[in-house]
Amino acid sequence: MPELGLPHALMTSISAPRPATAVLLAAGLGTRMKSSRPKAMQSLGGRPMLAHLLANAAEVFDRLVVVIGPDMEEVAELAAPYPVVVQQERLGTAHAALQAEAWFGDGDVAVLYADNPLISAETLNRLLEERRKPDVGLALLAMRPADPARYGRVVAQDGNVERIVEWADATPEERAIDLCNAGVLCADAVDFRRWLHNVRNDNAKGEYYLTDVVDLAVADNVQVRAVEAAEDELRGVNSRAELAQAEAALQTRLRNKAMENGVTLVAPETVFLSADTQIEPDVLIEPNVFFGPGVTVQSGAVIRAFSHLEGCEVQANAIIGPYARIREGTTIGASARVGNFVEIKATTLGEGSKANHLTYLGNAEIGSRTNIGAGTITCNYDGVFKHTTTIGDKAFIGSDSIIVAPVSIGDNTLVAAGSVITQNVPDEALAFGRAQQVNKAEMGRLFKERLQAKKENG
Repeated sequence: MPELGLPHALMTSISAPRPATAVLLAAGLGTRMKSSRPKAMQSLGGRPMLAHLLANAAEVFDRLVVVIGPDMEEVAELAAPYPVVVQQERLGTAHAALQAEAWFGDGDVAVLYADNPLISAETLNRLLEERRKPDVGLALLAMRPADPARYGRVVAQDGNVERIVEWADATPEERAIDLCNAGVLCADAVDFRRWLHNVRNDNAKGEYYLTDVVDLAVADNVQVRAVEAAEDELRGVNSRAELAQAEAALQTRLRNKAMENGVTLVAPETVFLSADTQIEPDVLIEPNVFFGPGVTVQSGAVIRAFSHLEGCEVQANAIIGPYARIREGTTIGASARVGNFVEIKATTLGEGSKANHLTYLGNAEIGSRTNIGAGTITCNYDGVFKHTTTIGDKAFIGSDSIIVAPVSIGDNTLVAAGSVITQNVPDEALAFGRAQQVNKAEMGRLFKERLQAKKENG
């Protein structure tokens, strides 16, 4: 224990930094979201909220530990390989943080929230650096939101935080303060343990609140400092409306980053990216394009309007769309072209190949400089299993061809329009798979006359 009753942080601040631990609170049920899924698992930018926080915290802290509620196996799986502890009873945020006490170590500890998913690694690093300054025993994150509403106010004098006042308890003068508490705290592990054990639950809800640690630190004559960050980083997400606001903030961040990296967005506000979308410089993206998780687009590619991409790779100088859907497991080769109303899944479309119109390609391996005619379908599913279609280089697949997998079509082949292909086609062959055409003299006219008479006679 510290000598002379001095807070441990004051005795260690001049020494070399010790390992830092982040405790991520993810036990919330998301009741206000009217969801059967835990709040931490709600999707933001194509990944769960907790995944955003884990990724950013891992850049700053030496050790992460996640606090979950009972029966939250899905959250525990997402947290792996980081350790997980279970808060068996939901008795408040201070109680939740205390469940991870065994993981605090002897360095600095920060307590974060899964429903504050957009805190950047830069802001977390500033928080940790502030705590490690001489004489600073506790650091917290704060913001100046456009509408302070019912946020707790940070009362400070000369940069030192004196207390956190909840809106309901604040005087009119205190409510006029625009510096608001974001709830994130960072302190030396020894001090944090002591303060958490001393938090009381004598409040209306009978819960142990993490914000009470601020009062305990001030009572110990510890300097408490606020680190300010943008509202878009620190806003909490407790409802579907707040989730939508966070999504909008994230999309703005992702779009700006893409454009800073040399990507052209013709109408940025209409393009939706996932957190893991990778787009190289000199890519052109037209309006109303959606990127699901797992998309990579190489330099020189063009993604035309109203296209949807997920789990795919688009190689250099390829052209996608408009109105194309590129699904998971697909690679579009360099300089290949995919046109309007084409859907491609689990397929490789080779370099310079084309599928320009009204086509479905599933579970196919297609070589280079092959042309897929309008209306072509690879029949890859038999109701139980998926089967592969292989098409070689420089093949020409005529319009309205039905290719029933498993089947192989060789190099430099030609498949006649309207064919149903059920057998392999050797290299350089011409394949017909049509039913025999029969013409009946005058039957067309007679048949239409009978129909017309039937209509007129009721």
